Amino acid sequence: MSHYDTNLDKNNANHIPLTPLTFIKRVKEIYPNYEAVIYEDRKYSWSELYKRTVKFASALNKIGIKKGDTVSFLAFNTPEIFEGHYSVPMTGAVLNTINIRLDAKTIAYILDHSEAKVLVVDRQLHTEVKKALKTLKKKITIIDIVDKFADQSKCEKIGELEYESFLDTGDENYNWKMPDDEWQAISLSYTSGTTGDPKGVVYHHRGSYLMSTGSAVAWDMPNRLNFLTIVPMFHCNGWGYPWTVPMLNGRTICLRNIDVKKIFELIEKYKITHFGGAPIVLNMITGAPETDRKKLKQKVYVLTAGAPPPSIIFKKMKELGFEVMHVYGLTETYGHVTQCAWNDEWNNFDEEKQNEIKARQGVRYPNTEGITVMNPETMKEVPKDGKTIGEIMIKGNVVMKGYFKDKDATNKAMSGGWFHSGDLAVMHPDGYVKIQDRSKDIIISGGENISSIEIENTLSKHPSVSIAAVVAKPDEKWGEVPCAFIEIVKDKPASEKELIDFCKETLAGFKVPKQVIFCELPKTSTGKIQKFELRKKF
Repeated sequence: MSHYDTNLDKNNANHIPLTPLTFIKRVKEIYPNYEAVIYEDRKYSWSELYKRTVKFASALNKIGIKKGDTVSFLAFNTPEIFEGHYSVPMTGAVLNTINIRLDAKTIAYILDHSEAKVLVVDRQLHTEVKKALKTLKKKITIIDIVDKFADQSKCEKIGELEYESFLDTGDENYNWKMPDDEWQAISLSYTSGTTGDPKGVVYHHRGSYLMSTGSAVAWDMPNRLNFLTIVPMFHCNGWGYPWTVPMLNGRTICLRNIDVKKIFELIEKYKITHFGGAPIVLNMITGAPETDRKKLKQKVYVLTAGAPPPSIIFKKMKELGFEVMHVYGLTETYGHVTQCAWNDEWNNFDEEKQNEIKARQGVRYPNTEGITVMNPETMKEVPKDGKTIGEIMIKGNVVMKGYFKDKDATNKAMSGGWFHSGDLAVMHPDGYVKIQDRSKDIIISGGENISSIEIENTLSKHPSVSIAAVVAKPDEKWGEVPCAFIEIVKDKPASEKELIDFCKETLAGFKVPKQVIFCELPKTSTGKIQKFELRKKF
């Protein structure tokens, strides 16, 4: 033992568990009258929002919710789910945010597997939720969100309780609970479950705190920013921004549904400075008709993550006045853990080269201890040559606690002391990571590995292509070959031959799609293309 450890123990004065709950307490004490959350004509100051979260926490406590219980939310981006990020953990309970686009069977599975005791749900979701509840074997308390800005004629009552009246049963002087330990669970998010049942990813207070501070530093976020919620708050807790933005006394402007015209209107009305969105959202913005657009009066900073974006999207967004930073992460890592941090020397490159660099997944966030690319069999790092493919491996305090009630899957995901992402990538000489594919999406044709992303990037440069997705198609001779599914730009038709010839200009022959299918691509609620649905066609 070092003499520095003698009689210098942790105590209540020098060691307090890290938790993002302290952010809302601090901001309401320092800036009580500043606007905190805005949704249509609903506006709450920090003192009002804090009071609401405490009262809701108290109301939950009064019906028996305690440490370790699960409280589920099925909600759009409205103030209720934002408040849930504080009110639920204030009781010691765990917040489970559920994807609003799931079917009844999956919703029922999550409610059962998570052992949810309360479900807070938007009435617009009544159809699937009522089906799900019929199959549950245990009683669960239902609290309805009634949103006057949704179509009320189609919003049936689900439970006996209603959010606002339930909140009013709480005590604004409730003595809410700090976590006993920063390793204590704060939230539970379920993966998409494209192969088998979804897995429950458990976050802790420490990781959520560090994700918030790391995001602010990595994105150079200032105090008093105006943040637009395009990323669903049910997805990785909105990438952690319901906790990050209050830390910075920023305003959160809620967007219930993705509507490009409304996005431009809110940017102008509230002087939006920051938002996050999947590449599909950026594609919608750049493809919006002139009548829906408004000229930006200030620079708007955009974070994009999800499916790796084609480089052309950066050029299109820049032309409209948006500054896009590319990040990468997973549900299992609280959201983004790498960023394409920019080096000034790259300003001397031509625009095409700059956009190619911006499409890389980049380097680790300040809150992340390790990001590398390894051979998953040998657990040795691949050469930094920009060519050798390996799997992205991650370690740090923003890696999940593990999969809920699934020790085997947890151990497998973290074998060798690293979290195995399942994403295949190369490492460039400068240490910047570039994803080549998901391990399940790589196309192996005649023994050659083909990156579907490389082909998608090429196709996206064609003026007629709005979105491209490439998957493997079975082939008698080669085993499998690339097949492209294309959403076309409105009023800009193209033929299959034209797109195949376009690919031949820059791609090796074996990488060129052997078939092009024009259709609307199936997407998740966060804008990711559902390639497993496309593969089913074969």
